[in-house]
Amino acid sequence: MAERSIIALVSAPSGFLGRTKKVLPVEGMWWYEAEPVNEALESLLHVPTTVLRMVSATSAEPGRGGEVTYHVEALLEPHRKHLRHLRPAEEPEADAPRRLPWARLGGPSELVAWADTKIERTRRAVQVKTWNQSSVHRLHTTSGTLWLKAVAPHLQDEATVIKMVAAHDPSLVPEVIASAPHRVLLGDAPGSDCSMVKPEHIDLIVPRWVAVQHALAGSGAPGMRPSAVPMPSFGLPDTVVHGEFSPHNWMANGMILDWSDAMWGNPALDVGRLLDYCRHTMYDHVAKVWSDAWLRHRPDSRPLDALDAARRASRLQSAVKSQEAFDEAEDYQRIYQQDGPPSALRSVRRLVTTP
Repeated sequence: MAERSIIALVSAPSGFLGRTKKVLPVEGMWWYEAEPVNEALESLLHVPTTVLRMVSATSAEPGRGGEVTYHVEALLEPHRKHLRHLRPAEEPEADAPRRLPWARLGGPSELVAWADTKIERTRRAVQVKTWNQSSVHRLHTTSGTLWLKAVAPHLQDEATVIKMVAAHDPSLVPEVIASAPHRVLLGDAPGSDCSMVKPEHIDLIVPRWVAVQHALAGSGAPGMRPSAVPMPSFGLPDTVVHGEFSPHNWMANGMILDWSDAMWGNPALDVGRLLDYCRHTMYDHVAKVWSDAWLRHRPDSRPLDALDAARRASRLQSAVKSQEAFDEAEDYQRIYQQDGPPSALRSVRRLVTTP
C-alpha cells in the first residue's frame, strides 16, 4: 500500500494561519480521502477542520500515496497554544478559474447547511471525500445515516438518474431524500461493496440492471448526454448506461451507487467496462449472465457480438471521460486525470493488437 503524508495550509475565521510545521502521516492512501486528514489535523489543532482542495502532491503513483499538501479550513479559531504547530507560509489563492464550489472557503459548510434544511443531524457532519469530481459527507441524523454528495457541473445530475431507475426497481438504488442541481442527499446503502467481485455479485446485480435498461429504452432521456463512442446496435436498444459499471460501485445488498457518469447509449458499454474489473476466469460467467438477461428481453439481439465491440468502445469512452474531467478541472487538480486518457488508449491498442 502506498503511504500518504500531508502538509496543511490552514485558514480560519480570522484569516490564513500558516502551514503545519511537521509532515503528518495519515491513514488511507488515496488523495481524495478527506476523513483521515481532518482527524489528524483536529488532534493537532483541537478544532474541527474541513479539506478544501489538494494544492500539490509528490508521488510516483497518480492519485495515491506520497506527500500531499491540502488547503484546509478550520471551522473554529484554534487556541493560541495550538498555533505553535504552524509556521508562516504563503497564503493559497482565494479563487481560480474552474474552481469547484466545495473547494472554496465556506464551500463544504454551505453544502452541509443546505442538507440541514432537509434533515435533522445528531452530530457533526463527516467529510469523507473531496476532489475535482465530487464531494461526499456522511451525515448522522434522526433518520439514520445519510449521504450528502455534490458533483462537478459537467457530470450527470445523479438524482435525476436515480429516480429514473427507482421507477422500475427501487431496490437497485439508494433513496433520494432531497436534491438540487448537482447535489443530492441520499439514504444509506449499508454493507460492504463488491470490489472483490464474485460470481454471486454478478448474478445479483447484472440481470436486474438489464431489466431496468430494457424498461428505460426508447428515444432518449431529457438532459442526458449521449455516449461519445457510438456503437452498432447488434439488436440492443439505446438506453441509460451507468458509465462506470464497476463492482466498486456495487453494494453486497444489491444497490448500485455513483450515477454521475450516466449517459445514453448501447448497454454493452457497461458490461465492457465491468470486464476491466473482473478476473479473466470470470469473463465467461459475466458474458453468459449478461447475454442471457438481454436475450430474455430481446430474443433477436446479438449481445455477445455487442460485448466484443464494447470491450474496445468502453475503453474509448473511458478515455473521453478522463479527458473531459481533465479539461474541466482547475489547473492544479489536473494531476488526478493526467494519465487517464493515454492509459485508456494504450489499453485499447493492446486489445486490438494482441492475438
